Amino acid sequence: MKLPLAILLYENLIPGSQLINRLQDLGYRVETINDARLLVELAEREKALVVVADLFSMKTDVCKEIKALKTNPATAHIPVVAFADAKQRDLQKAASANGANLVASNLTIVAHLPQFLDQALQID
Repeated sequence: MKLPLAILLYENLIPGSQLINRLQDLGYRVETINDARLLVELAEREKALVVVADLFSMKTDVCKEIKALKTNPATAHIPVVAFADAKQRDLQKAASANGANLVASNLTIVAHLPQFLDQALQID
């Protein structure tokens, strides 16, 4: 049986490497990317169950790519758990406005990942 796929988008080693380990401990197989422009294609091709995305990027606008994921009929159903530094309130608000199901801070994402995933994966 194939494990459910979590796509992890990050550029910074920490908390990225911690999230890989945590997701694997929770029973996910993890596909990592460091370029948000690959998000929609990968999520559609690999049938991701969830996306965990660091909003900070030197390469691209992650919020724009979250919106692209959520407006694509083939990937719109995929929950997005996004995270950013607590001081980056504008970035966190932009992620929510562009479709992120849940936005957390860097300080809480690893410790509370199981709860965040449960919340994001709830069916309305």
